Amino acid sequence: MPKQKTDDLIQLISSLTRAEKRHFRLFVKRNQASEDILFLKLFDFLEKKQEYDEDLILKRLQGIKKRQLSNLKAHLYKQLLISLRLLSTKHVPDIQIRESVDYARVLYNKGLYRQSLDVLDKAKTKALEGCYHAQTMEILEFEKHIEGQYITRSIEGRADALARETLEMSETISRANAYSNLSLQLYGLYLKVGYVRDEKDAILVREFFASQMPRLSYENLDFLGKIHFCQAHVWYFHMLQDFAYCYRHAQRWVDLFKQQPEMIEHHTSLYLKGLHNLLNTLFNVLNYRKFRSTLDQLLEFAEQYDLSRNKNVEGLYYLFKYIHSIKRHFMEGTFTEGTRLIPELVEIMEEDRYNWDDHRVMVFYYRIASMYFGSGDFDNAITYLNLIINQKNPDYRGDIQAFARILNLISHFELGNTQLVEYQVKSVYRFLGKMNDLGNVQKEIFRFVRRIPRMQESELKQEFINLRDKLVVLQKDPYEQRPFLYLDIISWLESKIQDRPVEAIIHDQFLKRQDANVQKA
Repeated sequence: MPKQKTDDLIQLISSLTRAEKRHFRLFVKRNQASEDILFLKLFDFLEKKQEYDEDLILKRLQGIKKRQLSNLKAHLYKQLLISLRLLSTKHVPDIQIRESVDYARVLYNKGLYRQSLDVLDKAKTKALEGCYHAQTMEILEFEKHIEGQYITRSIEGRADALARETLEMSETISRANAYSNLSLQLYGLYLKVGYVRDEKDAILVREFFASQMPRLSYENLDFLGKIHFCQAHVWYFHMLQDFAYCYRHAQRWVDLFKQQPEMIEHHTSLYLKGLHNLLNTLFNVLNYRKFRSTLDQLLEFAEQYDLSRNKNVEGLYYLFKYIHSIKRHFMEGTFTEGTRLIPELVEIMEEDRYNWDDHRVMVFYYRIASMYFGSGDFDNAITYLNLIINQKNPDYRGDIQAFARILNLISHFELGNTQLVEYQVKSVYRFLGKMNDLGNVQKEIFRFVRRIPRMQESELKQEFINLRDKLVVLQKDPYEQRPFLYLDIISWLESKIQDRPVEAIIHDQFLKRQDANVQKA
């Protein structure tokens, strides 16, 4: 068994819960004594050691010869998957549907065509209810095969009905795929570009969207087609920083699940992603009241759904929980309180408990650094910013890499490391120039930072005021708003001008917004 396959086996065993391990042992022992099962002995050894040591295995496990190991590991891996599939059948609807199709195939191979069609018909009903398009099409093709090859005399006009159902399902799949493909392409573009930086970027995104946009009516889409329609538009307006329209489509996405709550069980990950995108948009438009109610809705999900049933759903839940719990503290200006979230989050990432990708981890590093920066802990902020800066040639989220370097400069300035700031300014300037990511906001910040070593203490306050006034003007430019989404530089400048912690400045702004909203109401 190749090393990669061996590593996969170890990773699979490590991912098992206590209930899954118990089920596997019962599954294996159902027909024979455990002491006779060599692959179970191997499982017990690997489950305990959590690493593969071939010499130790051959020494400790009597009856296992070296030439057997490769086949034994492959067999163990297969048996683990079979056990997990059996365990999942109870609560995973699409696995239940596939199981029914397998039963229908067995009956078909026995020549019991009518029984096979009965099983397929029930499976098709479940597939249609859950919008499992690919499985519905597979069932229809199987039904056509049986009806076309054998005279079952099931129902008069059955051939025409099946042909019509197949055509309708094919069109449904085509419509849904058109929007799901567009959504995926936009997400890929976002990972490379982030928010649009200028009119050139905006034209690129608009032209791409217009050229790829399917000419289909929203009303003619099925449930999944409508979800993918919303998903594509959320990415589009998010990149353009048009958060009002982004909110409209994110809210529609969540509302679709409210209108058909049974779909949450079938497409849980899409529901969670809908809440996630809605929370992102509410954060960007600073709608705290709706943000908190939607965050409560997300947190309540763990009480309504057994997360232990599905590791993927559990991973998504905790991913979104931490993202938006952190953002809540950003909105409130309660950074010191928010740092209490960090140890548990870092532990999850270090253990790689949910296999979060490098992109997600990098964004968390930036948020953690920002949380520490806001709380006044600049040393810890620099520690996490360096985890981003020292990555070797990442080809995603250049925007995060750029702002990590800017925040790093400001953190060193706060610590009084003026010589280090002067040294790093040039390298950061070159980095941003290569990335074509040097906007007017960054230029103003660099002009300020470059002059720091030559400034007198008495001049600093006026320099802070001058920079703040320039950035307030730039903030009104739609293509210069991006830096303020990553770094609340104006609040930091206010903190220097007023000689107060940045946390206090942002919290005061939060309270003023809340008072204004109460008066409007």
